[in-house]
Amino acid sequence: MAKAGRGRCELCLRDHVERTIHHLTPREFGGGPEDTSKLCIPCHKQIHALYPNSELAIRLNAIEKLQDDPEMKKYLNWIKKQPAGKLPRIKKSGYRRL
Repeated sequence: MAKAGRGRCELCLRDHVERTIHHLTPREFGGGPEDTSKLCIPCHKQIHALYPNSELAIRLNAIEKLQDDPEMKKYLNWIKKQPAGKLPRIKKSGYRRL
């Protein structure tokens, strides 16, 4: 994971969190350095636990799309209540296939 320093997570909008770079379109599907967001580590891990890269490339390739997805909405409602320093355990779920 490429570090992006502390700041605001572009997905959950929590402040003062350690961030990493997330490719909105995965690199294996043509995403480049201009197609990235700075996300907190828990949000980044949750995205990759819930969705395969193919689904991220096709359906969830923007912050707004991720925020509107029902599975991510549940997670975002929870993580927003957590302190900035908390690093929750993320369990991988079975990938949904398109």
